[in-house]
Amino acid sequence: MNSRGASSLLKDSIPITEFSASGPFEGHDLLRRGFTSVKNELMPSHPLELSEKNFQLNQDKTNFATLRNIQGLYAPLKLQMEFRAVKQVQRLPFLHSSNLALDTLRGNDECISFEDILNDPSQSEVMGEPHMMMEYKLGLL
Repeated sequence: MNSRGASSLLKDSIPITEFSASGPFEGHDLLRRGFTSVKNELMPSHPLELSEKNFQLNQDKTNFATLRNIQGLYAPLKLQMEFRAVKQVQRLPFLHSSNLALDTLRGNDECISFEDILNDPSQSEVMGEPHMMMEYKLGLL
């Protein structure tokens, strides 16, 4: 038997969770986080799913590495700064943004893809109260 005693064995074998606002009894805020989904917590169902989710990131890394090898360090740094500047410019949270400037920088402005046809903002399921969304973004809630 271990020299720590019976109380330490009982303490080690039974996990005791702290009951706080961020604990297991926290109320889920549907307005801000939406419905909980078990699908988000599962592992990918297909080996290519992770690759498909990270496709744009991997594509950008490859393009930056190629650009660095061809034109030097300055070209990918300039392009990354332009990407950051374009990503900061956004519409109000309840309005759909096409991110045309970002598509132009990536060279996707001349391509018609799956998202262009089936990503119609008028058919979007994510629409909330504009005042509530703006107050949340500004940190008033």
